[in-house]
Parts: sequence; structure tokens; C-alpha cells
Amino acid sequence: MSYVGAGKSNQAPLIDMRSDTVTQPTEGMRAAMLAAPVGDDVYGDDPTVNELQDRAARLLGKEAALFMASGTQSNLAAMLAHCQRGEEILCGADYHVFIDEAGGASVLGGIMFAPMAMNTDGSVAPETIKRTIKPDDEHCPISRMLSLENSWHGQVQPLSAITNAARCGHEHGLVVHLDGARMMNAVVRLGISPADLVADVDTVSLCLSKGLGAPVGTILAGPKSFIRRAHRIRKLVGGGMRQAGVLAAAGLYALDHHIDRLASDHDNALRLAEQLAAIPGVTANPAAVETNMVFVDFAEGAGVRLRDHLAAKGILIVADSDHVRLVTHLDCGVPEVDQFTAAVRDFFT
Repeated sequence: MSYVGAGKSNQAPLIDMRSDTVTQPTEGMRAAMLAAPVGDDVYGDDPTVNELQDRAARLLGKEAALFMASGTQSNLAAMLAHCQRGEEILCGADYHVFIDEAGGASVLGGIMFAPMAMNTDGSVAPETIKRTIKPDDEHCPISRMLSLENSWHGQVQPLSAITNAARCGHEHGLVVHLDGARMMNAVVRLGISPADLVADVDTVSLCLSKGLGAPVGTILAGPKSFIRRAHRIRKLVGGGMRQAGVLAAAGLYALDHHIDRLASDHDNALRLAEQLAAIPGVTANPAAVETNMVFVDFAEGAGVRLRDHLAAKGILIVADSDHVRLVTHLDCGVPEVDQFTAAVRDFFT
């Protein structure tokens, strides 16, 4: 993904639809960060970090949790904790762990990936998993881990898809991890609890800065023995953050205040898609919008020119082609959606 046109100005953009990671902490979140008691988390004595980890473990229905700097670090720690050199991870061919995390498990852990064909909602069929698992043969890597992802590019898999894939993995001796960076979008869309969504997976990574509005951080959750291994790996990759309570406080605030409100982001994405679909030169499918992402196709050659046109107005998108992802979030509500579509309409008319 190119970030050309992301903007270098010291002035905040009027509208930023590049991602749901661009949000600013709310006043309530800033107040919580300011008031947070802190300690040295490397020694395990930051009370706010400990509270976040305990709260997240309960929320996700797991024995323990660990506060990590990022989703990539969290997934990396999970993969290194689960797998040894010469083993492999089964995952969707377009999953984040495979295409967008710099190959960390392979680079640092000597772990192979076995990418699999996916369904249109991002799920992987049990039959595909079975076909991909390697035989007990010295010519093959050892299949050790199944990595799932929900949501995926804004698409939400039903609980049955996660359950069936996880149970298939377990039946064949695989440990199952869920990259749940935006799993709360799936939780809200499905109307279920976070613990229900991940009940059949062994470990889960939940990003606090994607959609939930925290400035930094991810939670990794699973069995206590797994979290002890992941804690050692976090130290190995430089993830000891000392007085991290100021960041953990933002995560606590996000869990308390920013989960249910994701429904508004979903509604605003649908509003965005409906308005864009009415503009000549723009192709958008409102029926395909499930969470906070809208995928749009612009007329041939228009994507980059539109990006530059919008940037001049203080509106940011990622566009290095005519196929563009737009994301609604905490700082992109109805007024911003309407202003954005008006600017796009002005470009095409």
C-alpha cells in the first residue's frame, strides 16, 4: 500500500479517510491518560497496564492478556510463541500476517507460511485447511498453527466460519490464533460478545488503535503459559515500554466507551457508499458494506488525480490506483462524509 499523498503538513487534515488508525484521542481519553497511575511495566508493577490486561482477558474469555505496542508485534509474538523453526503457519492468502507484517515470523523465527485460498468473506473452508496440512513426512515443514482473521477488509465472517475452521485445526493438531485487529467491528456487526467470537480459538490479538480510538497498543490474550512465552518474546523484540500506564489508560477508556459506537462508523460507511454510488465516474456497492470500510472504483486514471485534488482541500485518502479503500472512524462522522462526497462530486462534474 502506498502512502503517497498522505500529507506532510503540520496542520491536521479536515478529513482523513486513509484508515481508522488516524483518530485523535478524545477529551475523555486524554483525561484518563493524564490521571493514570503508572509504574515500571517491565517489572510488572504498572497498575494501569495490569488493569487493562486483566480487563481484556475477561472480555475475551481467556486466562491472561499482555499489552503490546502494535498489532504486528502482537501477532509476531503469537507466532514465535506457538511455532519453532521449520514449522509452518496456515493462513489466508490475503491475511495481514502474511502480506503486511514484513514476513516477521519467517525473518526472525524461521517459520514458513502456507497461504490458502479464501472465501469472499475472508473465511477459509475446513476442506481447504485439511488439504493444506502437511503429512508427517521429512520432506515437509511441520504444520503447527492456523491463523484466522475477522474482520477482513471490512468483511465479517459469521461465528460458524470461525468455529468450523478452528475446530478443524484442533482436530488436526494445530494451535489456532485469531488476528482480531478489527474484531470489535465484527462483534458489533454480529451482535455477539467478544468472548463468543473467540471461544474456539486458542489465542487472539485485538488492536486498540484501529476503530477503538486509542493512540497506541494491542492486546494479546490466551492461556497463561502462552502469555508467559509471549512476554519473553515481547522483551526480545524491544517491547518493554516501562511506564506504559498512560497508554494503557487510553486502551481501558476505549474498551469502556468505544466499542458500541462502532455501529455509527458502520452506518456512516453505508451513507458514504450510497452517496458515492450516485456520482458518475464512481463505482461503489452499498450492499457490500458491512463495517467501516468502503471500496470504490474511480473512472480510469482518476484515482491519483482525485487524491491530489482532495489533498489540496485538506482531505486525505490513500490512492495509487483507481481502486481505493475509504474508512470511517471516530473522527469521520456524518458531516465529514457529506463534505467528502461533495468534494468528490465537484471533481467529477
